[in-house]
Amino acid sequence: MPHHDLVIIGSGSGNSLLTRELHGLDIAIVEKGVFGGTCLNVGCIPTKMFVLPADRVVEAEDAHRLGVRFAAPSVDWPAIRDRIFGRIDPISRSGEEYRAGQDDVTLYRSRARFTGERRLVLDTGEEVTADRIVVAAGSRAVGLPVDGLTEPDPDRGVHTSDTVMRMDALPARMAIIGGGFVACEMAHVFSALGVHVTQVQRSGRLLMAEEFEVSERYTEVARRRYDVRLSTTVGSAEHVGGVWRLRTDGPEGHAHVEAETVLLAVGRRPNTDLLEAVAGGLETHPDGRLVVDAQQRTTVPGVWALGDISSVHQLKHVANGEARLVAHNVAVDAGRAAGPPLDTDDRPVPHAVFGHPQVAAFGPTAAQLTASGTDFVTATQSVGDVAYGWALEDTTGVLTVHASPDGRVLAAHALGPHASTVIQPLIQAATFGQHAHDVARGQYWIHPALSEVVENALLGLPL
Repeated sequence: MPHHDLVIIGSGSGNSLLTRELHGLDIAIVEKGVFGGTCLNVGCIPTKMFVLPADRVVEAEDAHRLGVRFAAPSVDWPAIRDRIFGRIDPISRSGEEYRAGQDDVTLYRSRARFTGERRLVLDTGEEVTADRIVVAAGSRAVGLPVDGLTEPDPDRGVHTSDTVMRMDALPARMAIIGGGFVACEMAHVFSALGVHVTQVQRSGRLLMAEEFEVSERYTEVARRRYDVRLSTTVGSAEHVGGVWRLRTDGPEGHAHVEAETVLLAVGRRPNTDLLEAVAGGLETHPDGRLVVDAQQRTTVPGVWALGDISSVHQLKHVANGEARLVAHNVAVDAGRAAGPPLDTDDRPVPHAVFGHPQVAAFGPTAAQLTASGTDFVTATQSVGDVAYGWALEDTTGVLTVHASPDGRVLAAHALGPHASTVIQPLIQAATFGQHAHDVARGQYWIHPALSEVVENALLGLPL
C-alpha cells in the first residue's frame, strides 16, 4: 500500500500547492479528469477566449451608430474552437508531463474515494494512505430533474459547460437553461456566432444575485439580442428527429421551445459525493461542501480543503488564494516553514460576468444592506455621462457604489464596457480601508479614461 507525506486530490488550484517549502516531501497528485482543472480546461479561460470573437461580432453590428458599416460576419466555428483549444490543450499536457516527470511526485490518473481517515482507494483498486491530504477536487455541473435532461448527453445534443465548447458544429438553435454566470456568457457567445438562442430562466430577471438595477438592465439588453423566457421552467423534454422539444411553464401558461442543442447551466455541485468524503470522516454542509475552519482544515486532522469543494465562492481567484494559504499551513504542519499557520480573512470577494455588456461586483447589494440593518449611502454613475462613455455613446452602463456614512467603501456593482477592470480601484479601496474621498481626490484620474466613472461615483457619495 503506497504511503505519501502529502496527497493532493485535484490538479486545478491544488497543483499550485507544490511550493519550494514542500520540496523533498513524497507528494502524490490524484486526478481523474483533464489535468489542470476546470478553469483552464472547461471554465474561466476557454469561455473568455470564446467571448472575444463574440464581442467583435456584437461591436461590429453596433458600429453603424458610429457611421461605420460591416458586412454580415462569416463565422468559422472549427477555426474559433481549434484556435482556443490548440492553445489550452498543450498547457494541460505539458503541466501533466512536468508533474509526472518529477522524482518526488507520484501522479495517479484515477478517481479517489475515501475509505477512512487519510485513507483512499483508487478506481484501479489500489489503496493509498498519507500523513496529510488536501482535497481540491472542485465541483461539477448539474442537470435538471426532467427526463432527458438529468445529465449531459452530447451525442443527443445535451451539454454542460464541460462539453458545449467542443461541439463539432454550431447548431441552428440552442436552448440555454439558467440565468446565472455560465448561462449568460454562453448565451452571449452563441447568439453572437449566429445560433438562435432561447434562454429559459425560472426567475423574473437574469443574474438575479446582482444589484437590482444591474440585473434589470442586463436583462433588457439580453432581450433585445435573443429570446429570453423569464419566470419560466422546463416541465418535460422530448427528443425526436434530432430536435429537442421542451415544454415550458411560464406567465402565459404552457409553451414549447425547440432546439437541436440544450445547454444545462443551472448550477454546480461539490464533488464530495464522488469522493465519498463522509467515509473519510469529513463533515459536510447541507449543500455538500466540506466544512473547513479559518485555516482551511477539515474536521479530520491532517486534511485540508480548498476551492469549490469547500468554498461558497465558486471562483478561481478565491481557490488560488486558498491554495497559497493551505500551502503555507501544510508546510508549517510538516515542519518545513516557520509558523504560525495563516487564517483566511474577510477581504471583499469580487466577481465578473463576461457577457455583453460585462458585469462586475463585490459586496452586498442595496437590498442586502437594508435587510441587515446596515447604515449606508449610495451613489450611481452612468457610464455615458463621463467623457469616454459619452464618446462610446454608451446607453446602458452604470456603476453603483455603497459606502458607510463615514466613507468606507462597502460594495460596488458595475455594468458596462470593461466593468471587470474598471471596478478594481474600488476593490482595492474596500480591501485596504481607504476613505472614498481620499481615493477620489488623492490621485489623478486620467482624462478622459473610462476610469473616471469610478472617480465620479465616489465624489457622488453623500458623505
